[in-house]
Amino acid sequence: MAYLFHIKIKKIMIYPFGGISKFDMPYNISPYKEFLILIMGPFFQIIGFRILCLIDQNIELVRLYHYVLLVFNLLPIYPLDGGKLLKIIFDFYLPYKQSLQLMIYISFCIIMISFLKINPFQGNHLFIGFLLMSSLIKERNKIKIIYDKFLLERYLYQYRFYKVKKIEDKDYFYRNRYHLIKRKGNWMSEKTFLQTLFQQKEL
Repeated sequence: MAYLFHIKIKKIMIYPFGGISKFDMPYNISPYKEFLILIMGPFFQIIGFRILCLIDQNIELVRLYHYVLLVFNLLPIYPLDGGKLLKIIFDFYLPYKQSLQLMIYISFCIIMISFLKINPFQGNHLFIGFLLMSSLIKERNKIKIIYDKFLLERYLYQYRFYKVKKIEDKDYFYRNRYHLIKRKGNWMSEKTFLQTLFQQKEL
């Protein structure tokens, strides 16, 4: 699906809880396209499992691993597919930066609650929890950089958005929206605002 949308795959990392694909994907990509790319992972895992069932019915251990990995991957924890899918939903209703912050906060809460429900000191639980928490902390520390890249894309490339949103602060840009920004009592187009913003940074 990424190939069909001309999205490059940077790398695929294999963890104890499954694989995570890193895409060279624009931050301003259509949420619908990103949804289709993300959902293909769980979809083809299900297809692969069904094919194995047709080949051999006696695969109880594979069945267990399949359902554990599928459910785990769809938990609303970033950067698992479930967390990314929930963030896409947030992007329809919240500014991009706030959507990312909320998703990371929810992810922290779910990891902590999960650890209270299970034995946190069991080796594999501790290792997986450490990996997820480390990934979340890295993402939280990169929020400003990610948001700056999100705005820079809109400055450098021509995107077409059919909905207009009026905002009064540069931290409230929405995904999949064109913006009018209020400055000194006047409304400024998004293009003019971003030109002013990044030209000042260059200086």
